[in-house]
Amino acid sequence: MIAVPSRRWMERPMACVVVKDGVTLTPDQVRDWLAPRVARWWLPDEVEFIDEIPKTSVGKFSKKDLRHRFAGRLLP
Repeated sequence: MIAVPSRRWMERPMACVVVKDGVTLTPDQVRDWLAPRVARWWLPDEVEFIDEIPKTSVGKFSKKDLRHRFAGRLLP
C-alpha cells in the first residue's frame, strides 16, 4: 500500500495488487480480506491492479517508484 493525495483527508491508502494468472479479484474482495487484518482507517480507498511490483536494487518493494507512477492520482 502507498499513500495517495486525497481532497478530504490529505492522503489515503491505495493498494497496489498483483493478481496471479488465471485468478480474478475485485477491489471489494481485497478490502474484505484486509478488513480483519488491519485497522479500519488503513483500508484502501482504491485498489489498483498492476502487472508487477517494482523492486529496488536489493530486491525490496520500491514504494518510491509506485508513488511516482501514481503521482497524478487524487482520491475524493
